[in-house]
Amino acid sequence: MIKFCLKCGSKLKLSRIEEEKRLACPACQWVCYENPLPSSAALVRNDKGEVLLVKRGHEPGKGKWALPSGFIEIDETPEKACLRELREETGLKGEIVRLVGVYSQKSMLYRNVLIIGYEVQARGNLSPGSDSLEAEFFPLGNLPDIPFSSHRKMLDDGVKKADS
Repeated sequence: MIKFCLKCGSKLKLSRIEEEKRLACPACQWVCYENPLPSSAALVRNDKGEVLLVKRGHEPGKGKWALPSGFIEIDETPEKACLRELREETGLKGEIVRLVGVYSQKSMLYRNVLIIGYEVQARGNLSPGSDSLEAEFFPLGNLPDIPFSSHRKMLDDGVKKADS
């Protein structure tokens, strides 16, 4: 949590602004708005209908299974970030097929993450990357525990749309 104004350096004070408690600068009136951290995730299925998951190499969820995903960099579109994360975590290249949905996820580390999920058509040789310990396709009826509710919801939404 920041304590000093990013514009003038004065100590921030908790104030009621726009019906919310927010940190604000009494000297220059700068307001510290806390926004969700944007990320993107890829839903990839193979010819058998299995879903691609990665075992995370970093927190949050280190050692747990999840969709290939990560934070959107300042110079990226959500689509570009999705394909970059897919390549970094699985070695696969891909093309965006469609938007699956937009999801919100509470986070102990980041408070709130906004996940933009895409269905992706992938190609290449599957190989875990720098951010993942493993990468594997799983049958829908035999998925491992996925700790992120946003990823589970995206899987449900993406599979329903694709299969209907």
